[in-house]
Amino acid sequence: MNSAAAKIKRRSILKNTVEELKAAGKTVVFTNGCFDILHLGHVRYLQDAKALGDCLIVAVNTDDSVKRLKGDSRPLVPEFERAELVAALQCVDYVTLFDEDTPTEIIEYLQPDIHVKGGDYQADDLPESQAVKSYGGKIVIIPLTEGKSTTNLIQRIVEVYGS
Repeated sequence: MNSAAAKIKRRSILKNTVEELKAAGKTVVFTNGCFDILHLGHVRYLQDAKALGDCLIVAVNTDDSVKRLKGDSRPLVPEFERAELVAALQCVDYVTLFDEDTPTEIIEYLQPDIHVKGGDYQADDLPESQAVKSYGGKIVIIPLTEGKSTTNLIQRIVEVYGS
């Protein structure tokens, strides 16, 4: 198993890891997303998220949850490939997959110190905000890199190569 794949963990394993890190006084940061086509905006966002703490956990949506959120034409990249690509980034400590439409359940389970979302969200509008607040966690919104999104990238590919 390569080093990136070794970072991909089941949430039950991550629960123990989070508890150990917190007991050692470390700050656990959590974020989630589809990461369908990894791009510069994702990399900058994840680097900024990592800078907020000692350990960054990224929950990647499964193929089924991406289809429910983005439509039947997505994802373009299968879930285990997306997870391994995210795990290959130096700033990412652990990756897990989640099948729910929101990260509420996994957040309630792991209870990270900080939950990070991109600047296209408002903290109070997040379905998971109550879960984060219920155990004393903090939500941080990180500004997105202008013009860098998977949707924009797909639109550009279609413009250049057709549909």
